[in-house]
Amino acid sequence: MSDRVPLIDRKFASRVDWNLMRTFVDIVRAGGIGAAARQLNRQQPSISAALKRLEEHVGATLLTRTASGVEMTEAGKAMMVLCEDMLEAARMMPHQIAQATKRVEGFVRIQIVSGLVSPEFDEAIASFHRRNPAIHIEIRVSPWREVLDALEQGEVEIGVGYDSTVRGSLMYEPLLVERQQLYCSRSSPYFGYRVSRLHELKDEGFVLTGEDEIELITHLRRRYRLGTRVSGQAEDINEARRLIKLGVGIGFLPVAAAEAEVAKGALWPMLHADFEPAYDIYLLARTDPARDTATQLFWDEVFRRVRSLHRS
Repeated sequence: MSDRVPLIDRKFASRVDWNLMRTFVDIVRAGGIGAAARQLNRQQPSISAALKRLEEHVGATLLTRTASGVEMTEAGKAMMVLCEDMLEAARMMPHQIAQATKRVEGFVRIQIVSGLVSPEFDEAIASFHRRNPAIHIEIRVSPWREVLDALEQGEVEIGVGYDSTVRGSLMYEPLLVERQQLYCSRSSPYFGYRVSRLHELKDEGFVLTGEDEIELITHLRRRYRLGTRVSGQAEDINEARRLIKLGVGIGFLPVAAAEAEVAKGALWPMLHADFEPAYDIYLLARTDPARDTATQLFWDEVFRRVRSLHRS
């Protein structure tokens, strides 16, 4: 079948059984036909037959069997994207209808890490408010571990932050890759110079970000004994930036959060760009799909913008 030319059937939508697409997604997510059959409490031959019927409809092989399960072909990858879009549209239907037929009210509670710079996230908030002016948006700022705890405990519905592990109770959608840099003030003797040997800075006064410090940065500091002499501390990135700019000490900041001060000549990036630690910042929510309409509409707004960015 893999050598056949895919069929271009203008009546495909009226002929295909949409349940076949749901089964295809279940196979991919489960990692194999047998695993999908067990999860769906169905016989394996019926799952295999559903996959075969879908492949016959599209005229292409979608999955190939491997020792560990199944692997998507290029046609399968394209089909998976389309199926996920359709399933997401179906899941959003009640919420979108509610939005179209009445004025949706409610609250969206969001907890984020400090110093977050994300045009996509900002644009999603602005667009969401234009569409749903009666929904109250509340944003709380906290260290990244508190973001995760607040989500798990149901104190907020949406989170934006970092995680060094994966909590099974949470959904993770990559929002952006954040980089950090080591900065000094204009009054520092290091201003205007790049540092290659970090251990030479072990006796410098250091501004720490406490519980908000990313574990990657903690490990880097400990490796080179940075922060042995603490001269300042602020849990909020914006306040840590203030202390560094005022010459209290050197310290790590997200690159995007320090760009404006660097452009003004108030801060200096001490590391070469290829040495900047990088990590993912995620859009977070509980795995429980039973969200209220206000929260679901907001999640969908951000999710669509982030997904379109990643595809472009």
